[in-house]
Amino acid sequence: MGPELVPMVFTSGWASGVNAYAVVLVLGLFGRFGGVDSVPPALQRTDVLVVALILFAVEMVADKVPYLDSAWDAAHTFVRPVVGAALGLLIAGDASSLEQAVLAATGGATALASHVVKAGLRAAVNTSPEPASNIAVSSAEDLTVAGVVSLSLVAPWVAAGVAGLLLVLGSALVLLALSRIRAARARRRGRRAARPT
Repeated sequence: MGPELVPMVFTSGWASGVNAYAVVLVLGLFGRFGGVDSVPPALQRTDVLVVALILFAVEMVADKVPYLDSAWDAAHTFVRPVVGAALGLLIAGDASSLEQAVLAATGGATALASHVVKAGLRAAVNTSPEPASNIAVSSAEDLTVAGVVSLSLVAPWVAAGVAGLLLVLGSALVLLALSRIRAARARRRGRRAARPT
């Protein structure tokens, strides 16, 4: 397995867990119009780019609406890891079947991990009463995905390091948010129980 493939698969897997359609779109555009040879030809096809653009536009809107974003995330629990695995397989190219399987599993598992982190963070963001935080978080996610995927084409190990760091930080934030949400629910239950009937 070429060691140069691992960081690109890891990074595209991480990014797919956040916004799979943006990853396909960014990679496809760089391959088609930027002449980046490491992008698989299947991602550069016109039909793939058009579908990715349409689905990215839909996700861009759905991801900014409170609670709709969590429903969208739930619906994509299987889609994002499959896209991450498919990208791993495409990036593996003509590697041996064992290497293809390992890279596909790496892309899929990384996508699933980052999807769980994203869904957890978005559920926490939905506890705030205003929609501005959803818009800000969603926009930051889109820009980060585009930036990290772009970086993976010129500095794959650096991009993988950034993706790994974001995965760890996101996981820590989810754990912190979950503990705060549980504490807030317990306080509410305590207040309700203390009210005279």
